[in-house]
Amino acid sequence: MVILVLNCGSSSVKYQVIDMTSEGHRLLAKGIVERIGLSESVLTHKPAGKPVYEIVRSIPDHTAGINLLLGCLTDEKHGVIGSLAELHAVGHRVAHGGEYFSDSAVVNPTVIKQIESCFELAPLHNPANLKGILSIENILPGIPQVATFDTSFHQTIPAKNYMYALPYRYYEEERVRKYGFHGTSHCFVAKKACEMTGLDFESSKIVTCHIGNGASVTAILNGKSYDTSMGFTPADGLIMGTRCGEIDPGALIYIAEKEGLSYPKLSDLINKQSGVAGFTGISSDMRDIENASENGDQRASLVLDMYDERLRKFVGAYAAIMEGLDLIVFTGGVGENGPNRRRRVCKGLEFMGVVFDNEANEGVKGQDKVLSAPESKVKVVVATTDEELVIASDTFRLLKKRSE
Repeated sequence: MVILVLNCGSSSVKYQVIDMTSEGHRLLAKGIVERIGLSESVLTHKPAGKPVYEIVRSIPDHTAGINLLLGCLTDEKHGVIGSLAELHAVGHRVAHGGEYFSDSAVVNPTVIKQIESCFELAPLHNPANLKGILSIENILPGIPQVATFDTSFHQTIPAKNYMYALPYRYYEEERVRKYGFHGTSHCFVAKKACEMTGLDFESSKIVTCHIGNGASVTAILNGKSYDTSMGFTPADGLIMGTRCGEIDPGALIYIAEKEGLSYPKLSDLINKQSGVAGFTGISSDMRDIENASENGDQRASLVLDMYDERLRKFVGAYAAIMEGLDLIVFTGGVGENGPNRRRRVCKGLEFMGVVFDNEANEGVKGQDKVLSAPESKVKVVVATTDEELVIASDTFRLLKKRSE
């Protein structure tokens, strides 16, 4: 089954074409359409076994961008399929499924309405995600589509961990609660790490650390999400590239009153002007922060200490609520490529049974590897994530089930 996977942002479309079978999968192509709606839009197409192909032209909207990438897929020179008839399905990344979805879903009119009803919960993501679905309906009418939600894996979190101590009517009327994000990644790398270490996913206590420009950590108890650091929005929890992470809400009220900030400006402050970029004034890229720290920048060194300490605190807290820990997993851009972050987070966790192998960790970037010593009671793993493969797998699973 040849599946097109789309991840639509406000001005971009990331895509992969994956040939799925019951025995495995094969990546046929991947790419990205950028600067949609802006001047000099760019499509970068990477077909397997062929040279990278780039197109620079005006791309006014998502439908035009998707039409252009579909043309690349069937192009005589740069394509990977003979015609669009060879596409069997399209899978989509959708940021927010609210309380509607505990699994991926085959798209139908009801699912579309439910995605729309979550617009207020994810105003920067869900509208763009839905544009991809509607564009495909327009371009390839009748082709099956599946939506995979960042929030669905976290629907198993118990109420004691997802509720806020606000007047209950805010939950009843407005559904204000913790939802969590990065769910597809957390589930995928936890299962992969269990396979690497011989643990049973369904009977293990796991902490997964998805750390990149956006970052979250999840407690997975016996195969189910039990708690996670992101909350009602992705701004809660860990320090991130431009997001502040957990903060006393009273401090935000104080700042807003002092500076006369409107709600949009306050949102911009916590989501786009904070994190390691805002604190240091340097960059949201951890490589830049590490370089600055090595060159003596004190604020860069301090924010790295803050970053690592916050993550270590979540690991310890989640071990406590699960009454033990079997496995720590690092993934995401920083988790997969940051040996210093992995080493510093695991430093001092010997009391929990972690014996970290510094030599095994050194220089490991973008690969799957066990980083704990053989005698370690708690295993430590770096595992590369592949959210597009999760979307393709769920699409294959649901459509195969529907046809049986």
